[in-house]
Amino acid sequence: MPTHSPTLLLRRLSSAVTTLALVVLLALAGGLLTAPAAHAAVHGPDPTDALLEASRGPYTTAQVDVSSLLVSGFGGGTIYYPTTTSEGTFGGVAIAPGYTADKSSLAWLAARLASHGFVVFNIDTLTRLDQPDSRGRQLLAALDYLTERSSVRGRVDASRLGVMGHSMGGGGTLEAVDDRPSLRAAVPLTPWNLDKTWPGVQTPTLIIGADNDTVAPVSSHAVPFYTSLPSSLDKAYLELNNATHFAPNTTNTTIGKYAVAWMKRFVDDDTRYDRFLCPGPSRGLTVEEYRSTCPF
Repeated sequence: MPTHSPTLLLRRLSSAVTTLALVVLLALAGGLLTAPAAHAAVHGPDPTDALLEASRGPYTTAQVDVSSLLVSGFGGGTIYYPTTTSEGTFGGVAIAPGYTADKSSLAWLAARLASHGFVVFNIDTLTRLDQPDSRGRQLLAALDYLTERSSVRGRVDASRLGVMGHSMGGGGTLEAVDDRPSLRAAVPLTPWNLDKTWPGVQTPTLIIGADNDTVAPVSSHAVPFYTSLPSSLDKAYLELNNATHFAPNTTNTTIGKYAVAWMKRFVDDDTRYDRFLCPGPSRGLTVEEYRSTCPF
């Protein structure tokens, strides 16, 4: 039997390892092997326009009420969540109502978001007169409760959180992401805030305004908010056509479609939703304007 020197054996072993590494690299480059997507949490079927425009998504949901007597820092609310336990955890979203309103004003949107694979906390504020900065703090307190103490905390991925809100709740949404940059997505709806500049926001933000808004006119609220966000940020501005300040308070297909798409894209990092946001909707019956920093 021939014998080989240790040096020759080491050379052959090194050559074999190098060859194996090259094969793996070529396979990955050629698509023979698929590397898992980093940091993505993909839930639900491939999205379509019909799916996003439907009143409900693919998940069966349940809800649990949270009494204001059992929490601090906000006024309680209702949590909507997917009932399935076979897909691991889901991203969480907190939603705040507008001035003088309560959680019922956005219940349709909370239920709709949950049916697309989110645990959604639709909150009441401490008082109906709370200002945007207070509403921002309350959104953060609600997320902390949702992920740390709620009865559904085991269903929530605490690293994947977003915020939404209407009017002063929309202004509070900007306050929340300004205070907590780790939030993954924000959707202010016909937002109102006396602070017009948000250069410190690092969270991907979709601002939805309304062309006939006389309470928070887009020229002095939604548009300045959008333009003040960093140009390097993943951001978009959608202006509803023939809509008022109160458009978010009743079922609205356009709001539902793009709010869900934004949360799926940035809370879940699900790039299947890119095509709904980039280039985004064209001007038409329901959309007056859309602009963004695409590609995301």
